[in-house]
Amino acid sequence: MYSGPYVFSQVLECVRHWEFSRLAHRYGASSGKLKLSAWEHFLAMAFAQLTFRDSLRDIEACLQAHRPIAYHLGFRHPVRRSTLAYANEHRSPAFFEALCKRLMTRARTLYSDEPYAIEMDAQLFALDATMIDLSVALCPWANWTGSDAAVKVHALLDLHGPVPAQVKITSAEVNEMAYLDEIILHPGAYYLMDRGYLDLQRLRRFQQQGAYFLTRERADLRFKVTDQRTLAPSPEVLTDQTIQFTGCTSRHTWPLPLRRLTVCDAHSCQPLALWTNQMNLDAATLGQLYRQRWRIEIFFRWIKQNLRIDHFYGLTPNAVRVQLWCCIATYLTAAIARKQHRIPASLSTFLQVVSISAFQQVPLNQLFVDKPQNIDKSYNHNQLTFNGL
Repeated sequence: MYSGPYVFSQVLECVRHWEFSRLAHRYGASSGKLKLSAWEHFLAMAFAQLTFRDSLRDIEACLQAHRPIAYHLGFRHPVRRSTLAYANEHRSPAFFEALCKRLMTRARTLYSDEPYAIEMDAQLFALDATMIDLSVALCPWANWTGSDAAVKVHALLDLHGPVPAQVKITSAEVNEMAYLDEIILHPGAYYLMDRGYLDLQRLRRFQQQGAYFLTRERADLRFKVTDQRTLAPSPEVLTDQTIQFTGCTSRHTWPLPLRRLTVCDAHSCQPLALWTNQMNLDAATLGQLYRQRWRIEIFFRWIKQNLRIDHFYGLTPNAVRVQLWCCIATYLTAAIARKQHRIPASLSTFLQVVSISAFQQVPLNQLFVDKPQNIDKSYNHNQLTFNGL
């Protein structure tokens, strides 16, 4: 009979202890002022995400009910909700952010052999941001409209996988354009983004470093058409033009020519105008590229539906950020474990199975192997007949 590590421990094995301890020491997360160690803190938050716990009371009750097992999972001391709440409010979220960056690097390396939806030799990234709604009554510090409270998660998604390449958590009023300054650009890579990121001053950095952007048109920027390209017969591409800005500010900010494409949206069948600094790739391929931007929308939706960010375990800015970073770290940990164990199931299926098998001592990959059902054929399924009067 298998007597190895529990399923939860097998998933968390991909977090290297030496690397974790080094980060904890660097960011002061191993301070003795916090009764809960950094490792047990992360284990508790990852346990909450993987087993869908909605509150600190749920976490405490489940771990206490299986105290002997919890010890073998890495919890050397009983996890109390008061101790966990204090750790969420006082341990630096910068530590968990640094942990996520290490996990992102490993996950991107593992998923680098995953094929793109279309054949491309260059790297593909999708850029977007999403709001994480909070209660304005319980979190007045996150109030940004007078009636709404939220924090914003900015993400740059590597379309291999997909796996996030960069993530940043900010207050809700931070403009998406400001995040363009922090993106690490790779020469020859393509960055797919919505019109909310169309800042010509910031996009000049893409041009200078040899990276390509593909974004939607903004109606408030004036331009003139300087060249009309000949199109191959295709129902997807309507126009392929070269434009020059004519506005007082835009023509000085971006004096170079820009390419303007009009493609047909596959879902709404409406024309979609795109701008890019890639002047040589064929228009049909660029149109197919931009359709891959929806994968970051799916990533955000997946995070919100499959992990615990609809219930927060603390209401302070520190506690909210710690939970969000632990959520992202859990996503990356599950993605790494799935790849290392060569599990063919989707990440959603992987999490669902792990959630009900966390306390089982079963090899992780065997949970996803189809097993024949053992049916007791000696049992007589015939029902007794009733002879009525």
